[in-house]
Amino acid sequence: PFAFAFVSHIDEPYIVVPGVSSERREFVPIGFNEPNVIASNACLTVYGATLFHFGILSSTMHNAWVRAVCGRLESRYRYSAAIVYNNFPWPFPSANTEEKEKTPAAQTQKAQAAIEAAAQAVLDARAAHPGSSLADLYDPLAMPAGLLKAHQKLDAAVDKAYQLAGGPKTYAGDAARVAFLFSLYQRQTGLLAAAPAPRRRRGAASS
Repeated sequence: PFAFAFVSHIDEPYIVVPGVSSERREFVPIGFNEPNVIASNACLTVYGATLFHFGILSSTMHNAWVRAVCGRLESRYRYSAAIVYNNFPWPFPSANTEEKEKTPAAQTQKAQAAIEAAAQAVLDARAAHPGSSLADLYDPLAMPAGLLKAHQKLDAAVDKAYQLAGGPKTYAGDAARVAFLFSLYQRQTGLLAAAPAPRRRRGAASS
């Protein structure tokens, strides 16, 4: 009872997201770690995640969402679970049966496989620079050409997946991406069951 302890690590691969990241970066440097790496309390972690989740979170689509809705620490991006991650509209909603039925399973599986392959290519491009940290690799002035090309292919796969959710083929910039994501968010959440209104208690009328 005299020793304080807080254990949050789970013995499985996980995604790690920095709590704060430079606004100069085009991509928030997200890691995909093995269980032998322990994340610090300055990071957020996603356990049970796959290459598909890593690919979506590493895409320009998600980074545009981050830049639009996240908080700030001075001018740096401050990622949060409640505001950024939990509200992010994924291309294939898992909880909304009506939305899921609009997309054939074969198309969903093909799009997901393409994202997973592109996400692995991003990890491979990083591995080609074993002496560089994620901060080095995602420096906007020194990002390796191979890594940038891998991210561009990942973006193409992610954008194609969002086409299945009604997204356009191309986007003029972050504003267009965020506008689509908000419309998708509204469509997905609008079909959720509304909380029942509280019952009003009957009482004597006030004078």
